[in-house]
Amino acid sequence: MQHPVTRRQFCRQLAGGISAAVCSSQIALQAAPAKESPMGRYIDIHTHLGQTWNSTKPLSAKELLGWMDANDIAQAVVLPLASPESSSYLLTPDFVLAETKPHRDRLIPFCSIDPRTSYVHGRKGLTDMLRRYVDAGAKGFGEHKPGVKINDPRNQALYAACGELELPVLFHLDNVRNTDQAGLPGLEEMLRTYTKTNFIGHANGWWASISGGITTDDLGKYPKTPVLPGGAIDRLMDKYPNLYGDLSAGSGANAIMRDLKFGREFLIRRADRLMFGTDFLSPGQDVPQLTLYRQLELPVEVQTKIFRGNAQRLLKLS
Repeated sequence: MQHPVTRRQFCRQLAGGISAAVCSSQIALQAAPAKESPMGRYIDIHTHLGQTWNSTKPLSAKELLGWMDANDIAQAVVLPLASPESSSYLLTPDFVLAETKPHRDRLIPFCSIDPRTSYVHGRKGLTDMLRRYVDAGAKGFGEHKPGVKINDPRNQALYAACGELELPVLFHLDNVRNTDQAGLPGLEEMLRTYTKTNFIGHANGWWASISGGITTDDLGKYPKTPVLPGGAIDRLMDKYPNLYGDLSAGSGANAIMRDLKFGREFLIRRADRLMFGTDFLSPGQDVPQLTLYRQLELPVEVQTKIFRGNAQRLLKLS
């Protein structure tokens, strides 16, 4: 990407010794250049601000941006946590919207509502609640992390509203939050029912399902054994174009590292559906993705899609 020419450079380049005042007039008369995306190798689909756990340190927007600069990350999605099971401290959508507002060129806010929240006027009331966040800048819904079944009727009301507002749903799935069974039949029901809603899978229950031969108990684990054929993720991605994967956290790294040959092939095979992410939430946090993806030597076109392109397309970023 070319760096924009400064006013002083523009003036120096003009022939004939035109004065700086004339240069200013010329620049003012030109059409405004198209806004370019921030420079950097990655868009991170999964970060948090504030204090997430009682065992972690708070993370400020300034610290997050500094870490992004140090690691070639152009933009990062900042996710609220609105459910009591999601974290030690709730991170509200209003907090996320306020913290990201001065940095919207780089920090992309999502919104969230716990499905057990009380509201009136049914679907319209819920949609209006979400629309307020969209009007304030939210580009997606999540991290969706409530202690209910993935296909709970209260979750379904949210999925329908998000589809109406074109908000992708980034969900956490394990054996406590958005629970399901081996093979992910509950998730499949949601993908089949809410075809206008894009779902982004995250966490150990989701990533354990990269392999066949697992049990429901495995949805709460980080398996280390080689991947077996018949994993639910490949099967569901074959059938449902509204399903994506968030490669963040220890669960996302483990899914690729547990069987590097399969992992690399999976990344190439699903390059249109996967998005780089870290789950960075505390200063000094170890982030295995930053080392892993530099070592895999993925084809350039695969890197382009996973590292930036898919997030840009799904979130409709400039």
